[in-house]
Amino acid sequence: MYAVIKTGGKQYRVEVGNKLKVETLSAEAGSEILLDQVLMVADGENIATGKPLLDQAKVNATVIGHGRHDKVRIFKMRRRKHYQKHQGHRQNYTEIQITGISA
Repeated sequence: MYAVIKTGGKQYRVEVGNKLKVETLSAEAGSEILLDQVLMVADGENIATGKPLLDQAKVNATVIGHGRHDKVRIFKMRRRKHYQKHQGHRQNYTEIQITGISA
């Protein structure tokens, strides 16, 4: 059984036991969260899709922790103009583990 959920402006295909790094959620480490924006649920041959969301479907998850991704380096340069710009960015994330899918 798997589901497609939407969180943080992105879509994820999840199964029970999966660990994901999603956009930052306001929840403490170790707490249970409920993801209710479910787009699709599939159980073998039975597939249920929403228009755009399924009303009855829910996905339960546990927050493992918070962290920051690796640094992405940005380098901009204009040739022959003596212009160089160095910049870096580290995106925050919340790591979750899927504990249950209910349709």
